[in-house]
Amino acid sequence: MLIAHLSDPHLRPKGYLYQGLVDSNAMFALALDHLAGLDPRPDVVLLTGDVVDEGMAEEYAVAAEMLAGIGLPLLVIPGNHDERDGFRACFAGHTYLAKAGPLHFAVGDLGPVRIVGLDVTVPGEHYGAVYDEASSWLDSVLAAEPDRPTLVMMHQPPILSGIPYIDDYNCRGGDRLAAVLARNRQVERVLCGHVHRFMQTRFGGTMLITAPSTTTAIALRLRPDAEPASFLEPPAMVLHHWTQPSGLVTHYVPIGRFPGPYPFF
Repeated sequence: MLIAHLSDPHLRPKGYLYQGLVDSNAMFALALDHLAGLDPRPDVVLLTGDVVDEGMAEEYAVAAEMLAGIGLPLLVIPGNHDERDGFRACFAGHTYLAKAGPLHFAVGDLGPVRIVGLDVTVPGEHYGAVYDEASSWLDSVLAAEPDRPTLVMMHQPPILSGIPYIDDYNCRGGDRLAAVLARNRQVERVLCGHVHRFMQTRFGGTMLITAPSTTTAIALRLRPDAEPASFLEPPAMVLHHWTQPSGLVTHYVPIGRFPGPYPFF
């Protein structure tokens, strides 16, 4: 089973630039073009939030138009830049999404790997949170299939990256989430976005991965007094490949056209 993981496109209304500088729509179009060229084709695409930048209806219209031709199963979870009702309306045809409240879900009919979405967004805030209700829901859902390899996708990571200006807006309640994961050892990965960088670390007895943004990269500045900044680094996506008996292997995949292929390895 091949699982493509994209995040944080920050789509804008037609004719507008992200932060007034970057054509995030064009960059997401390049990402979708790269996705369409993958061989073999992914079995499912995961989009871990900040689909749009300001939660505007005009932005969600762009998102709906761009994703309409993807031709692959798509699972989505909102981020802090998404507006929950607008997000729900944009993806109204995605019947796995709840009609009210948090947009948690569990999907198990796309292949051997089960995919669980945990909506950790707090409306009106940029940080995320795992409260008792969400942790209880996740614990119950995971306990229903304890032997099934599972991915949990969410937006804000429940860890500290070391980048001070993004860590102010991480997912709170990480200890609560880690305790749930420690009881459910079938979780192969926790998949996040938000940081606009690729990271991996141990968390709750499993691996946590953040996908880079398809638009900009938050600067890797690890001093506690670092000034916030971003760069136009090469965009990328992540591929998660499940096989037997190897299990899940994660690949970082730059987006674009590069010299090659050459006849050596």
